[in-house]
Amino acid sequence: MSQIIAEAQSDLVIGLVQSVLFWEDPTKNCLHFTQLITQSQKKADVWILPEMCTTGFSMKTQHALLPEVVLEWMIPIAKNTDAAICGSVMVADKGFFFNRFFWVEPDGGYYFYDKRHMFRMAGEHEVFTGGKSQVVFSFRGWKIMPQICYDLRFPVWSRNRLETGEYAYDLLIYVANWPEKRRDAWKALLPARAVENQAYVAGLNRVGTDGYGIDYAGDSAVFGFLGNALLPFLDGSESVELISLSRTELMSYRKAFPAMMDADDFSLIKS
Repeated sequence: MSQIIAEAQSDLVIGLVQSVLFWEDPTKNCLHFTQLITQSQKKADVWILPEMCTTGFSMKTQHALLPEVVLEWMIPIAKNTDAAICGSVMVADKGFFFNRFFWVEPDGGYYFYDKRHMFRMAGEHEVFTGGKSQVVFSFRGWKIMPQICYDLRFPVWSRNRLETGEYAYDLLIYVANWPEKRRDAWKALLPARAVENQAYVAGLNRVGTDGYGIDYAGDSAVFGFLGNALLPFLDGSESVELISLSRTELMSYRKAFPAMMDADDFSLIKS
């Protein structure tokens, strides 16, 4: 794993790769994302891909990849672009299946987070094993928490905290396959998470239509700690967009308006 950098990088440039997904075709999807990133000729610190970026939101586990296969794909991209790359993938690991968020860094180090909240309306809870642990990692001096799609509806799971005077994280990332018919909830909840957690929030969604005939409008966006749209909701077309986040502005705001000091304490029961 990469070591925490003592002095925080002032700005973090994140790249949102809003894309169509080729249904249940890992080889084609991996090639497509590699091309989108390498051909963009844009410089980012972090590249963000959608939920289940190699298959679409499928429940067919024969299309699951082994973790080492995912890393074989992601590590070269991270090294070649000198940036972290992240997104969720359907994986098979030790006899179980997971909707797993991978975070891979230029030096080959990586972290992962398993989606906590299974979308039961699609039967996800019957196929995949839910994660039990929150994850926060550090990259170029920024503390980052990953979340996946349906997790967005459960604010306790992403609640920021003050730990010995420091915020648990600075940036909250949601990767998703969020259907167009429920886009109003997506648009309402993303800025809410930014305000309540005094952190930046990036939401990256897919576009196009999946194998079940479900439409996706994109609506990827980035919000500041005030709930303001730094990158307004993108339309339903494929695009690669970059936005720079200021750590200096975030720290100044938290110092001037330390609402987190009055937050309620609580404990999570992780079953």
